[in-house]
Amino acid sequence: MSEPNRDLIMKALEGVIDPELRKPVTELDMVRAVEIDGGDVRVTIALTIAGCPLRDSFEQQVAEALRDVPGVERVALGFDVMTPEERQALTTKLRGGLHERSKGLSLDASTRVLAVCSGKGGVGKSTLTANLAVALSQAGKQVGVLDADVYGHSIPHVLGIRQKPVLVDKMIVPPVKHDLKLMSIGFFLDDNAPVMWRGPMLHRALEQFLSDVHWGALDVLVVDMPPGTGDVAISLGQLLPRAETIVVTTPQSAAQEVASRAGVMAQKTGMRLVGVVENMTGDVFGTGGGERLADELGIPLLGCVSLDPLLRECGDAGEPLLVTAPDSQSARELRQISDQLLGLDRGTIVKPLTLAAR
Repeated sequence: MSEPNRDLIMKALEGVIDPELRKPVTELDMVRAVEIDGGDVRVTIALTIAGCPLRDSFEQQVAEALRDVPGVERVALGFDVMTPEERQALTTKLRGGLHERSKGLSLDASTRVLAVCSGKGGVGKSTLTANLAVALSQAGKQVGVLDADVYGHSIPHVLGIRQKPVLVDKMIVPPVKHDLKLMSIGFFLDDNAPVMWRGPMLHRALEQFLSDVHWGALDVLVVDMPPGTGDVAISLGQLLPRAETIVVTTPQSAAQEVASRAGVMAQKTGMRLVGVVENMTGDVFGTGGGERLADELGIPLLGCVSLDPLLRECGDAGEPLLVTAPDSQSARELRQISDQLLGLDRGTIVKPLTLAAR
């Protein structure tokens, strides 16, 4: 049998995708060398950093990609590390991949930004955010999640993401799980340390998450907003002027009144209200608060999610309900909300803020 053809090997390696950057290693210039000795093929891949935790993924993908190349009998994979110049070139290439970048955001202008907000904590906003993101991903969308709830960052726990982001030159590459890219301030803190930063420091950190993170080609960025109407929420509203806002409330009237304030604040910072989600519907908290809030704000009720112990258990275990129990009642309700969001007529969802004449 003749030796394998180098061009066929390189063509096959186009199917090896960097798990974080979500692009072929050939396109990213990560294939450092291909050595052929009879039926033995050795491929060397240059990683962005030493000690990359995703080596196993590369080994499986390379073996799979070269399995059916004529003449290949055995495959060996070696690793090298990119030089500073190579990392800088990679950053330039990745940043140049955006067709039209939004001001202040490392996102294509076509990316939808969905901001999930609430009037207060404890209404299940973060759990809802994580599972809605999974539902959107399962619907075939490329989805990123920004955990901007800086004082109550819990999305990494709910999604079971323990891996830290990678710094490539001056670009932050977010970790990926369940086909979701995630960025959270929790990645940069030791264990469960509290965030003890004042407003200006938090504003700068959030700016960096929006401008320096390589989100890549996303269809949707889902943002877990901080609860309430404090300075961090206001800063995010100013940084995300084209965001579509979902207001989360529990059914009781007291929660509805507080959530109404968050909706009005979103309008005042230029964000667009698209709908209300009633969470924890059931005997304990009753029903109806979501519908009343939607009527008050003049926006649709996107759906109700039942008070479900399984939803809490999955979040505690770091496995989203949509992955662990996709046929459960709450999972079906969350998918219906996701479908509602995807089906919205975005030309008619904006309720303009009424300003008094001066």
